[in-house]
Amino acid sequence: MSESALSFERFQSAGHGLRGFLAWWGAGLARWLPVRWRQLLAASVDRLLLQVEGEGIRLRRQMAGELQDVATLPLLASRGAQDDPLATVLTGTAADLPRWLLLPAASGLRRTLQLPGAARERLREVLAFEIERQTPFTAGDVLYDGRVLHVRDDGQLQVELVVVPRKRFDDASAALAGLSSWLAGVDLSDADGRPLGINLLPVSQRTLRANPWRWWNLVFAVVFLVGLTLGLAQILANRHEAARRLQADVDARSAQARSVAQQRQRLVDSVEGGIYLQQQRNARPTVVEVMDELARRLPDGTYLEKVAIEGGQLTIIGLSNQASALVGKLEGARPWNAPALSGALQPDPRTRNDRFTLVAQLNDASTVKDAPRGTR
Repeated sequence: MSESALSFERFQSAGHGLRGFLAWWGAGLARWLPVRWRQLLAASVDRLLLQVEGEGIRLRRQMAGELQDVATLPLLASRGAQDDPLATVLTGTAADLPRWLLLPAASGLRRTLQLPGAARERLREVLAFEIERQTPFTAGDVLYDGRVLHVRDDGQLQVELVVVPRKRFDDASAALAGLSSWLAGVDLSDADGRPLGINLLPVSQRTLRANPWRWWNLVFAVVFLVGLTLGLAQILANRHEAARRLQADVDARSAQARSVAQQRQRLVDSVEGGIYLQQQRNARPTVVEVMDELARRLPDGTYLEKVAIEGGQLTIIGLSNQASALVGKLEGARPWNAPALSGALQPDPRTRNDRFTLVAQLNDASTVKDAPRGTR
């Protein structure tokens, strides 16, 4: 049988539900451990088997599926139930193992049955009704138990019913004398002398022994849970710290990127503003060109008090003895066009000249360059 098939078979025989799954899962994990570790971890399910053979009692330890001879003792005399007959014989961990009576194969009767899958959870009660149908005994005359051998594809159970006449158990119990009150269970051996893995002893008669590893297992479980919790908390704290550092780095880089973007925008605005101003300057004639043209065209006897350039308009204020002829002299100049007097001429009694205000529209720089230079 392959490993996967064997594993599935174990899962089926372990039973459905959470308990069956945990049993199958634990068995699968244990197979990966070394033999020595499996023996240590399986110490809680070891047991001491007592077999009545002739005039003696054979003690055998079942550990990790293996049988190990411990000792052979003569039949013991009857002693008080409070005294442990094996207290001086067993030492170490063997003294704390649960004690089972192992009956020979000839002492019992085994029958294979087909039962519905729903019978698994209450198998012992169901088998109690099958005793009279499958054996010549009644339920009150025997010790009985059963085990699941196989689960069919349709969910039906292949179950083995095992019964032992109560008289044979009583005879073996009498041979054990005081040891019978210390039994945790009764098992039946197969044809090879190995236990079947059942418990024929009624629940009310079983002696439960304290598991010496119980508190250690509890301590280990608590330590494991605390360690796991602390480990997960540390991992979570590390993730939070990493996220905080990443967020701080992102914020710092974002601030730096915003600062760079603002500086770049200021530089672009400055460059664009300079280009715009330069374009505006280049679109109009320069002050030097305007003054040079005025010097060429204004007649003698004309004095300027103010020359202003605002936007695209040229404004000239001054005194002249030829004020009425200034418009004609300024027409056709390259730097400006459409010269005209603004307002009426005002005579100046001191100089006997006329005060004038003259305005003109400045031309584009290209017109100034292309137009022919005029004469006075």
